[in-house]
Amino acid sequence: MDKPSDANPFAQVPIEITVSVGKARPQVRDLLRLGPDAILALDRRVEDPVELYIGDRLIARGELQEIEGDQAGQLAVRLIEVANLRDGL
Repeated sequence: MDKPSDANPFAQVPIEITVSVGKARPQVRDLLRLGPDAILALDRRVEDPVELYIGDRLIARGELQEIEGDQAGQLAVRLIEVANLRDGL
């Protein structure tokens, strides 16, 4: 028996997810001074969850992780909280 998502013709369409690790609010004068090796402080700590968005809708929160094995060094997100997406985007 097919899953309900398999019956939806859009279920196989790829969608872009944005992962937000934090925000910065520098003054324009400080932004204009940025160059190589500059550090821009964010409003989050390394251990804080990241947020996943589709467009401007928050769909999940997770923790950044590094993949091991064949894809070693690549970043990934381990989901810790997921919105109910069945109600539509």
